[in-house]
Amino acid sequence: MSQGQDRLEAILGRLRGHGHRISPQRLAILRLLAETPDHPTAEDLHRRLLPEFPDMSLATVYKAIAVLKKHGEILELQFSDRDNRYDARFPTPHPHCVCLACGAIADPPAPGLAAVTEALAAASGYAITSHRLDFYGLCPACRAKPGP
Repeated sequence: MSQGQDRLEAILGRLRGHGHRISPQRLAILRLLAETPDHPTAEDLHRRLLPEFPDMSLATVYKAIAVLKKHGEILELQFSDRDNRYDARFPTPHPHCVCLACGAIADPPAPGLAAVTEALAAASGYAITSHRLDFYGLCPACRAKPGP
């Protein structure tokens, strides 16, 4: 079983445990979120699923996202100048690399981040419950494109 399939099964089990019904549309949304590494927007999800579910509304996607957020199964990345993006593969706070040209988002490994968080908590006296760490630059694909 793949990592995405394992993640999907875990999400489904917890949602069912909370009494949520899993419609075919919701299952497709969850599957796409659990398996895609590209941090899609709600509109991206809707567009990708329309061929399979031509009657599915964008509201259905947003309702599924709301349920996932309520139960801590998705990480929402808010941007002031772009649409919100969603990560159900890794729903806890972790660093992201964001491409300034195409908007791609990657999940780089971050060894030592837990130690940094603990050190910040100790130094500040805060009980840190969450964080957001984004790095901005150009992704490999955009860097490989010839300049103007």
